[in-house]
Amino acid sequence: MKKYKLIQNSIEIDNRTLYQIRALRDFNYIKKGDLGGYIESENNLSHDGNCWVSGNARVYGDAYVSKNAQVSGNARVYGDAEIYGNAWVYGNVQVFENARIYGDAQVYDNAYVFGSAQVSGNVHVSGNAHVSGDARLGYIPIDFDCDFDPYKALKEILNCPKILPTLLGLNKNLNKFISTILTKTGT
Repeated sequence: MKKYKLIQNSIEIDNRTLYQIRALRDFNYIKKGDLGGYIESENNLSHDGNCWVSGNARVYGDAYVSKNAQVSGNARVYGDAEIYGNAWVYGNVQVFENARIYGDAQVYDNAYVFGSAQVSGNVHVSGNAHVSGDARLGYIPIDFDCDFDPYKALKEILNCPKILPTLLGLNKNLNKFISTILTKTGT
């Protein structure tokens, strides 16, 4: 059963026409008749689960939002990007190209996620952060923002009881690198 329809309210972006959505039934916190954000076609937002596009958010191209994911604020999701699971994308965020946001990840404020980057687990990407290329952030609760300190982040990763013992002893150079990081961070 469809949960939304495209209505005539439309906007133009990147030479594409996006249509506002209206809820056809109650689900999650959405009530029948509520207006949502803008999508190019029904190929951008699943009718299953509690996923939703709200506010002035725009999803277009081959981008897809599914499961319980939420896209809101002024977020733009486009290209082949996918937002799914319990992920939240909000604020002035842009997620594009082949980027994937999933799990309980949150991307907000002015962050950009693009390329083949993946953000998952409990990771929060915020501020003016840019995550790109083949970056993989996930399953370790670290907040990345515009004041990102790689030594501090690595220290938090190394303090994870499942990771440090696995890394130690794999390689002499890796042991030396870990020792340097721990020294620089005062551990």
